[in-house]
Amino acid sequence: MFISTSEELARFCERASSSRVLAVDTEFLRERTYHPRLCLLQLAISPDDIAAVDPIAIRDLSPVARLFQDPAITKVIHACSQDLEVLDGALGCVPAPLFDTQVAAAFLGHRMQPGYGPLVEAYTGVHLAKAESLTDWSRRPLDPEQLDYAEDDVRYLPGIYERMVSQLVELDRMSWVLPEMQSLTAPEHYRHVPERAYLHLKRAGSLTRKQLAVAREACAWRERAAQKRNIPRKWVLSDEVMLELCRRSPTDVQRLRRIRGTEQLSVRDADALLHAVTQGLACPASKLPGAARRSRPTPEQESVVDLMYAMLRIVAEKSGVAAQLIASRDDLLDLLCKRPHATLAEGWRHELAGRRLEGLLSGGCGLTVKDGRVEIL
Repeated sequence: MFISTSEELARFCERASSSRVLAVDTEFLRERTYHPRLCLLQLAISPDDIAAVDPIAIRDLSPVARLFQDPAITKVIHACSQDLEVLDGALGCVPAPLFDTQVAAAFLGHRMQPGYGPLVEAYTGVHLAKAESLTDWSRRPLDPEQLDYAEDDVRYLPGIYERMVSQLVELDRMSWVLPEMQSLTAPEHYRHVPERAYLHLKRAGSLTRKQLAVAREACAWRERAAQKRNIPRKWVLSDEVMLELCRRSPTDVQRLRRIRGTEQLSVRDADALLHAVTQGLACPASKLPGAARRSRPTPEQESVVDLMYAMLRIVAEKSGVAAQLIASRDDLLDLLCKRPHATLAEGWRHELAGRRLEGLLSGGCGLTVKDGRVEIL
């Protein structure tokens, strides 16, 4: 069902308001803009009741927003992070409560971050074609093949959700999964705060704390400029140029222009960027950002982490929970060093793996090789 009028949307949303589950997906474009442009919104109550909503023709999406904010309806999405950013920008809210089938799959014996197609095939036996993956969804009219492709992205989610919930209940893992789902709707996952943009600068770990202070101010300026002009941030300045800028920290136009890639900056932009660099250089020592890179483990710690990771893989294999979801090597090092708020020291991660790893570190248990496989003693 292609919905292009407010009346049709209202009728669909009325039906959806009495459903316990609503599958959600989006088609959007962002190659040439900072803010993603929502081009199609797919909603499914069941495999036979699907709507492809045209947000280009329908400006008032408030009926959908009300569904997204209804606590009695679970919104089911696969790999939600980009969708949440798009929906927050277009509707001013994100779907909640949320169930991400990609996250749930990692608790149910699937590999970390499985694609939607493989997941559908695993649960339904249906092989989905990807013929429309490079479609320009802003062009109208959309043909039947495009709409079928778009609707397939939500068609199977209600059924997969029901099966996943049954499996999670049977394994007594719903209490593990739900906090992970709730954390996905935290604004920091999908909203870009200019003052934190430097944390995503490529190779920022190579910068000193003073250079990071420059990066914090310069990246915030770039982020605001990209937001205001609605262009990709790399069109303002690339990460490579930003990194070199932070290392050199120029304080006048002549030194700034010596950095290749800054020639595209207008006089006004160059002045604004130099002001940001000056602010970064003036940052007092007490307010310098923390080092972007973690301290490297000693050789002895590295050996212990290797042993801990071997145990982690055994726990992951036996439990069917993806090892990457349970802990990273940094998380293992945090537990080894008894750092505050170590993720393996609390919650379901401690219950599943942290307790065993603590036993390994205290000498209460160990590892052995049996029939060519590593086993826990």
